[in-house]
Amino acid sequence: MRHPDWVARLAALLREAETRAFDARHWNCAAFAIAAVEAVTGQRPRVRALPDLAASADSAGFPRIPPAFARCGDVVLAPDPDRLGVVLDTGRVAFVGPRGLLRAPITDCTIAWRIG
Repeated sequence: MRHPDWVARLAALLREAETRAFDARHWNCAAFAIAAVEAVTGQRPRVRALPDLAASADSAGFPRIPPAFARCGDVVLAPDPDRLGVVLDTGRVAFVGPRGLLRAPITDCTIAWRIG
């Protein structure tokens, strides 16, 4: 279930993350995805560290959907290298980059998870 104020909460996260550089231990794609889920649902997801990123994301219990059906606030996975991101709007996603958020087309993604 999405938090009643999820749009404002996600927007605040995106503003904060806009210029936050990648840090392997503290601010990576998994941390960004978890923060987005928390912003959207109001709950911190329980995630298990598994051998690959998709399996780890699956462990949170959200249903997989085709990326073409993802909506704002859903989590996505792009390959080469695998990285988690968040849907911004129809057709665009954001990922943690070296100097802040990077935007890409959703067509770069291979998996999406419906959040809330």
